[in-house]
Amino acid sequence: MGKHPNTLKTLSAIALEHATAGQPDLASMARELGRVVHQDGAALAVRLAALRTRQRGLERWLLAERSMPSISVLVMAWPPNHLTPVHDHAGLWGLEMTLHGALEVQSYARDPVSGDLRMRGRDWLGPGDGTWFEGDQNHAHRCRNLSRYDTALTLHVYGGDLARYFAYEQAEPAGRWIAQPQRSAIAGRLHR
Repeated sequence: MGKHPNTLKTLSAIALEHATAGQPDLASMARELGRVVHQDGAALAVRLAALRTRQRGLERWLLAERSMPSISVLVMAWPPNHLTPVHDHAGLWGLEMTLHGALEVQSYARDPVSGDLRMRGRDWLGPGDGTWFEGDQNHAHRCRNLSRYDTALTLHVYGGDLARYFAYEQAEPAGRWIAQPQRSAIAGRLHR
Protein backbone atom coordinates (compact mmCIF):
# COMPACT_ATOMS: atom_id res chain seq x y z
CA MET A 1 0.00 0.00 0.00
CA GLY A 2 2.98 2.34 -0.08
CA LYS A 3 4.61 4.41 2.61
CA HIS A 4 1.43 6.28 3.62
CA PRO A 5 -1.02 3.55 4.65
CA ASN A 6 -2.96 5.83 7.00
CA THR A 7 -3.96 8.55 4.52
CA LEU A 8 -7.71 8.07 5.10
CA LYS A 9 -7.14 8.20 8.85
CA THR A 10 -5.12 11.40 8.43
CA LEU A 11 -7.83 13.02 6.27
CA SER A 12 -10.50 12.11 8.84
CA ALA A 13 -8.38 13.44 11.72
CA ILE A 14 -7.83 16.78 9.94
CA ALA A 15 -11.55 17.19 9.25
CA LEU A 16 -12.55 16.27 12.81
CA GLU A 17 -9.88 18.53 14.32
CA HIS A 18 -10.97 21.55 12.28
CA ALA A 19 -14.66 21.01 12.99
CA THR A 20 -14.57 21.66 16.74
CA ALA A 21 -16.62 24.85 16.37
CA GLY A 22 -20.05 25.35 14.87
CA GLN A 23 -18.56 27.05 11.80
CA PRO A 24 -14.96 25.92 11.13
CA ASP A 25 -12.38 27.75 9.04
CA LEU A 26 -13.10 25.86 5.81
CA ALA A 27 -10.23 27.48 3.89
CA SER A 28 -7.74 26.27 6.49
CA MET A 29 -9.29 22.79 6.49
CA ALA A 30 -9.11 22.68 2.67
CA ARG A 31 -5.42 23.68 2.69
CA GLU A 32 -4.48 20.92 5.14
CA LEU A 33 -6.58 18.26 3.39
CA GLY A 34 -5.22 19.33 0.00
CA ARG A 35 -1.63 19.08 1.25
CA VAL A 36 -2.22 15.46 2.31
CA VAL A 37 -3.94 14.56 -0.97
CA HIS A 38 -1.08 16.09 -3.00
CA GLN A 39 1.55 14.34 -0.88
CA ASP A 40 -0.14 10.92 -0.63
CA GLY A 41 -2.21 10.85 -3.82
CA ALA A 42 -0.65 7.68 -5.22
CA ALA A 43 -1.16 5.72 -1.99
CA LEU A 44 -4.72 7.04 -1.76
CA ALA A 45 -5.47 5.93 -5.34
CA VAL A 46 -4.23 2.42 -4.51
CA ARG A 47 -6.18 2.33 -1.22
CA LEU A 48 -9.43 3.37 -2.94
CA ALA A 49 -8.98 1.43 -6.21
CA ALA A 50 -11.88 -0.91 -5.39
CA LEU A 51 -14.30 2.04 -5.33
CA ARG A 52 -13.19 3.06 -8.82
CA THR A 53 -13.96 -0.36 -10.30
CA ARG A 54 -17.31 -1.15 -8.61
CA GLN A 55 -19.45 0.44 -11.35
CA ARG A 56 -22.57 0.68 -9.19
CA GLY A 57 -23.48 4.29 -9.88
CA LEU A 58 -22.90 7.24 -7.59
CA GLU A 59 -21.99 5.93 -4.14
CA ARG A 60 -21.45 7.62 -0.77
CA TRP A 61 -19.11 5.90 1.71
CA LEU A 62 -18.96 7.00 5.35
CA LEU A 63 -15.40 7.57 6.57
CA ALA A 64 -16.04 9.21 9.97
CA GLU A 65 -18.75 10.95 11.94
CA ARG A 66 -19.21 12.74 15.25
CA SER A 67 -22.29 14.10 16.96
CA MET A 68 -20.93 17.01 19.06
CA PRO A 69 -20.33 19.18 17.15
CA SER A 70 -21.97 17.32 14.35
CA ILE A 71 -19.79 16.35 11.38
CA SER A 72 -19.71 13.64 8.73
CA VAL A 73 -16.78 12.73 6.49
CA LEU A 74 -17.53 10.77 3.32
CA VAL A 75 -15.85 9.51 0.18
CA MET A 76 -17.99 9.57 -2.97
CA ALA A 77 -17.45 7.53 -6.13
CA TRP A 78 -18.64 9.29 -9.30
CA PRO A 79 -19.26 7.12 -12.39
CA PRO A 80 -17.87 8.41 -15.69
CA ASN A 81 -19.67 11.57 -16.88
CA HIS A 82 -22.11 11.46 -13.92
CA LEU A 83 -24.05 14.71 -13.41
CA THR A 84 -26.06 15.41 -10.27
CA PRO A 85 -29.20 17.49 -10.35
CA VAL A 86 -28.90 20.94 -8.82
CA HIS A 87 -29.25 20.25 -5.09
CA ASP A 88 -28.87 21.91 -1.71
CA HIS A 89 -27.23 20.67 1.48
CA ALA A 90 -30.09 21.31 3.91
CA GLY A 91 -28.34 24.40 5.32
CA LEU A 92 -25.20 22.48 6.36
CA TRP A 93 -21.71 23.87 5.79
CA GLY A 94 -19.59 21.66 3.57
CA LEU A 95 -16.25 21.08 1.89
CA GLU A 96 -15.73 18.92 -1.19
CA MET A 97 -12.30 17.88 -2.46
CA THR A 98 -11.24 15.73 -5.40
CA LEU A 99 -9.11 12.70 -4.50
CA HIS A 100 -8.91 11.11 -7.96
CA GLY A 101 -10.07 12.40 -11.32
CA ALA A 102 -11.67 15.78 -12.01
CA LEU A 103 -14.98 17.33 -11.02
CA GLU A 104 -16.89 20.39 -12.20
CA VAL A 105 -18.96 22.20 -9.57
CA GLN A 106 -21.58 24.78 -10.62
CA SER A 107 -22.76 26.97 -7.72
CA TYR A 108 -26.24 28.50 -7.51
CA ALA A 109 -27.97 31.03 -5.27
CA ARG A 110 -31.63 30.34 -4.48
CA ASP A 111 -33.94 33.33 -4.03
CA PRO A 112 -35.59 32.77 -0.60
CA VAL A 113 -38.88 34.34 -1.75
CA SER A 114 -39.40 33.05 -5.30
CA GLY A 115 -37.27 29.89 -5.07
CA ASP A 116 -35.61 30.76 -8.39
CA LEU A 117 -32.01 29.67 -8.86
CA ARG A 118 -29.28 31.81 -10.37
CA MET A 119 -25.90 30.37 -11.34
CA ARG A 120 -23.11 32.12 -9.41
CA GLY A 121 -20.01 30.41 -10.70
CA ARG A 122 -18.19 27.27 -11.68
CA ASP A 123 -15.09 25.50 -10.35
CA TRP A 124 -13.02 22.72 -11.87
CA LEU A 125 -11.35 20.50 -9.28
CA GLY A 126 -8.42 18.13 -9.79
CA PRO A 127 -6.78 15.96 -7.10
CA GLY A 128 -6.24 18.01 -3.94
CA ASP A 129 -8.47 20.89 -5.11
CA GLY A 130 -11.48 21.76 -3.01
CA THR A 131 -14.47 24.02 -2.82
CA TRP A 132 -16.61 24.82 0.19
CA PHE A 133 -19.83 26.53 1.23
CA GLU A 134 -21.06 28.08 4.45
CA GLY A 135 -24.20 26.81 6.16
CA ASP A 136 -26.63 28.68 3.93
CA GLN A 137 -30.18 27.53 3.21
CA ASN A 138 -30.01 29.28 -0.17
CA HIS A 139 -26.86 27.63 -1.51
CA ALA A 140 -27.21 24.90 -4.15
CA HIS A 141 -24.86 23.31 -6.64
CA ARG A 142 -24.51 20.68 -9.35
CA CYS A 143 -21.46 18.41 -9.71
CA ARG A 144 -20.18 16.47 -12.72
CA ASN A 145 -17.40 13.95 -13.21
CA LEU A 146 -15.43 15.42 -16.13
CA SER A 147 -14.17 12.04 -17.37
CA ARG A 148 -16.18 10.00 -19.86
CA TYR A 149 -14.19 6.86 -18.94
CA ASP A 150 -12.90 6.96 -15.36
CA THR A 151 -14.61 6.99 -11.96
CA ALA A 152 -13.76 10.09 -9.91
CA LEU A 153 -13.39 10.02 -6.12
CA THR A 154 -14.08 12.95 -3.80
CA LEU A 155 -13.88 13.68 -0.09
CA HIS A 156 -16.88 15.42 1.49
CA VAL A 157 -16.95 17.00 4.95
CA TYR A 158 -20.33 18.26 6.18
CA GLY A 159 -21.42 20.02 9.35
CA GLY A 160 -23.89 17.23 10.15
CA ASP A 161 -25.59 14.27 8.52
CA LEU A 162 -26.88 15.07 5.05
CA ALA A 163 -29.73 12.57 5.21
CA ARG A 164 -32.36 14.73 3.52
CA TYR A 165 -32.03 17.55 1.03
CA PHE A 166 -33.77 19.03 -2.02
CA ALA A 167 -32.97 18.51 -5.69
CA TYR A 168 -34.17 21.19 -8.10
CA GLU A 169 -35.28 20.90 -11.69
CA GLN A 170 -36.68 23.44 -14.08
CA ALA A 171 -40.14 22.76 -15.46
CA GLU A 172 -39.01 24.14 -18.82
CA PRO A 173 -35.83 25.91 -20.00
CA ALA A 174 -36.88 29.31 -18.63
CA GLY A 175 -39.51 28.05 -16.18
CA ARG A 176 -39.74 27.91 -12.41
CA TRP A 177 -37.56 25.60 -10.36
CA ILE A 178 -39.33 22.73 -8.64
CA ALA A 179 -37.89 21.40 -5.37
CA GLN A 180 -38.07 17.63 -4.90
CA PRO A 181 -37.27 16.13 -1.46
CA GLN A 182 -34.45 13.57 -1.55
CA ARG A 183 -32.87 11.05 0.82
CA SER A 184 -29.21 10.20 0.66
CA ALA A 185 -28.02 6.65 1.07
CA ILE A 186 -24.73 5.38 2.42
CA ALA A 187 -23.23 2.44 0.48
CA GLY A 188 -21.15 1.42 3.48
CA ARG A 189 -18.42 2.42 5.87
CA LEU A 190 -14.79 2.74 4.82
CA HIS A 191 -12.26 1.39 7.27
CA ARG A 192 -9.49 3.81 7.97
